[in-house]
Amino acid sequence: MDVVIVESPAKAKTINKYLGNDYKVLASFGHVRDLPPKDGSVRPDEDFEMSWSVDSASSKRLSDIVSAVKGADRLILATDPDREGEAISWHVLEVLKQKKAIKDKPVQRVVFNAITKKSVLDAMANPREIDTALVEAYLARRALDYLVGFNLSPVLWRKLPGARSAGRVQSVALRLVSDRENEIDRFIRQEYWQIAAKLKTPRGDGFEARLTAYDGKKLQKLDIANEEQAFAIRDMLNGASFNATSVEAKPTKRNPGPPFTTSTLQQAASSRLGFAASRTMQIAQRLYEGVDIGGETAGLITYMRTDGVQMAQEAITAARKTIAAEFGDRYLPEKQRYYATKAKNAQEAHEAIRPTDFSRTPASVKRFLDQDQFRLYEIIWQRAISSQMESAEIERTTVEIEARNGARNAILRAVGSVMRFDGFLASYSINREEEPEGEDDKRLPEIRSNDALQREAVNPTQHSTEPPPRYSEAALIKKMEELGIGRPSTYTSILNTLVDRDYVQMEKRQLVPQPKGRLLSAFLEGFFERYVEYDFTASLEEKLDDISGGRIFWKEVLRDFWRDFSGAIDDISELRITDVLDSLNEQLAPLAFPDRGDGSDPRSCPRCGSGQLSLKLGRYGAFVGCSNYPECGFTRQLTDGANGDEQVASGDRVLGADPATGEEVSLKIGRFGPYVQRGDGKDAKRGSLPKGWDANSIDLEKALQLLALPRDVGNHPESGKMITAGIGRYGPFVLHDGTYANLESVEDVFTIGLNRAVTVIAEKMANPRGRGASSSATPLKTLGDHPEGGAITVRAGRFGPYVNHGKINATLPKSIDPENVTLEQALQLIAEKEAKGGGTKKKAAPKKATAKKADTAETKKAAPKKKAAPKKTAKKAAKED
Repeated sequence: MDVVIVESPAKAKTINKYLGNDYKVLASFGHVRDLPPKDGSVRPDEDFEMSWSVDSASSKRLSDIVSAVKGADRLILATDPDREGEAISWHVLEVLKQKKAIKDKPVQRVVFNAITKKSVLDAMANPREIDTALVEAYLARRALDYLVGFNLSPVLWRKLPGARSAGRVQSVALRLVSDRENEIDRFIRQEYWQIAAKLKTPRGDGFEARLTAYDGKKLQKLDIANEEQAFAIRDMLNGASFNATSVEAKPTKRNPGPPFTTSTLQQAASSRLGFAASRTMQIAQRLYEGVDIGGETAGLITYMRTDGVQMAQEAITAARKTIAAEFGDRYLPEKQRYYATKAKNAQEAHEAIRPTDFSRTPASVKRFLDQDQFRLYEIIWQRAISSQMESAEIERTTVEIEARNGARNAILRAVGSVMRFDGFLASYSINREEEPEGEDDKRLPEIRSNDALQREAVNPTQHSTEPPPRYSEAALIKKMEELGIGRPSTYTSILNTLVDRDYVQMEKRQLVPQPKGRLLSAFLEGFFERYVEYDFTASLEEKLDDISGGRIFWKEVLRDFWRDFSGAIDDISELRITDVLDSLNEQLAPLAFPDRGDGSDPRSCPRCGSGQLSLKLGRYGAFVGCSNYPECGFTRQLTDGANGDEQVASGDRVLGADPATGEEVSLKIGRFGPYVQRGDGKDAKRGSLPKGWDANSIDLEKALQLLALPRDVGNHPESGKMITAGIGRYGPFVLHDGTYANLESVEDVFTIGLNRAVTVIAEKMANPRGRGASSSATPLKTLGDHPEGGAITVRAGRFGPYVNHGKINATLPKSIDPENVTLEQALQLIAEKEAKGGGTKKKAAPKKATAKKADTAETKKAAPKKKAAPKKTAKKAAKED
């Protein structure tokens, strides 16, 4: 029997059906090894030797693979056809060699761009060796990401408290988002006017023409700057005669676009279907791995991580055959169409995303797909089939009209178009999103040269310039692709990283940088400018592509990078915090010191008047404070938006007097957020506002409730000891005799009675691990079975949704919708949580035992201390996207 290794269990199940009983197909569940998150995993002083570790979940799956391979005749590595897929195959093979499971067994690597029976069998008939160049490109990328994350992040923690980490590509994507926000902050609106005339032909047909020139001068967008100018032109046109001076009908052709790449698919799915990039890739993965089509499991699309736009010759032939059958010979061009990749630094020569079988029209497979799968398959099929169809033929008519009033004259223009032949647009039916920008599809009435035209009305309309829009996910991916930053397999993870770290938030499908994200971006741009430059990052991606092509040696790239980067780290370590703040004050002035609208200095202190506001760095990040501290204690959070401005304008707010003590109760804005205070001085009672409470809605009653915490609920009927309710570091709670039990909401703290408190305490004592036991939470849905047995479910917890298997719970990242989480995603999250010691399956291993888990060949070498992050903070360093 032959053993075949793929990434996912769904893919394994489909391929096993194609290959039959002589093969055993096993899933690796993605990568089986990674660089351990600690100092010394990449060692520049040892010519970039790397240590790899296997987590507990992967260890179990590798044991199954080792057992199967030991009894097999041949090992076939059939992971995805890109760098990551090649790397997974290499990792699996390395582990099998260390376990002495290979011996003299033949090892083959096969790749297929589609999961269909023909593609799989053809691949099996044409095996090859593991592509060393692709593996070395992966090793170089992984080492670069590690070196940036584990050496730059500690600098951030020392010089920019509150910043979590910085990654090689993620930081450049964050700069794009932040730079766009800076443009919006600096933008000044300008008023302008446009003028249109409603006219009639001698035959009584109406149409509209727009003013393009006045008194011999061609008008630009902003030339009519105010109402006075606009009304003067309107008055002139109201007294003018109109004459059609030229009518030009020009036939044009519109050519179809190429099939989808990863980037263009994500853009189209966002604009036309409203899908987030991660959702698009989840659905595409399902279509690629296989869907049951009337008893037959088949992959419906080719591999969906690609920047290639070409299709295989057999696919072009199949597409042309389907065009003739579905639309007719008139829609089939004489010669097939060829496309070239325009994206900067396009990677391996993969096919574009296309249907595996063009005869499977969207209508024919609709009943086998859910709604989102159908909608995505439909646009993939349409785009791919249209790429080989005839051009659309359009007749575009332009009419130039002269308006004359005595010595004054103006030129107006009317534009219309008529579709003479729909060509490739027939594949879209009614699909206006495919129209190019600026195309005017209005049909003009018959207008003849020298026709005298009748004026019906002249309408000036006021407009204003708009700031550049914030990036959507699709727009950011498009920009990154244009700049040559990132690759198809990394776009989604980059976006997810920015959201998960709260550097950006998604608001109305727009990426809005948060203060901590803008702060980090400004710091990197000010002190590590080279490493967030677009051209530098793109050139590094080019070098990785050169490694893939075997044109340069991978360690040479690492040496060149590390020489300069380590020097920059050393330089920044001597930087004073005052230098950091001076730079950030300048770069983030619109965010930190917004215009108050009254002409006053935005940096003057609103409390004392004599001090200057400046950014300051605290334990939990940046805030704005007065230079006269401690004489003036004015502080506020670093915010953007209306709420932050209101807090700055109002400063502290007196809420009233405590009826019991007569002391003044006020709302204050501190460096760690808003809080309420009763009295003055160091003995004043204070209480922070709970998460979700709006500072602008706090009144005396709410303030007194907070200041009264912790609240006595009553004596426990068995022990006689007091039960109290309060708000702590981990949220609202009740406390009895040293036992804390969490409450569902902040409001419960003020309303919970004795009976309910006793019940909550009893439940906690019976189930001391709380949510960790997971059995008390009702599953929202079941995703399927874990390979080790037992159901995987999605559950709602008091701290957010999570996935559960047995005693392992893994919190869902913000980027994953609990309604749309897939089994594969859940398995990955559970494996990561288990590797970190989540649940109760295994006790944390002692430090020495942990070290032994790393693969022996590399980990026996001592890791040098030079250039490494301090041990006490090394675990915080986040891996690159």
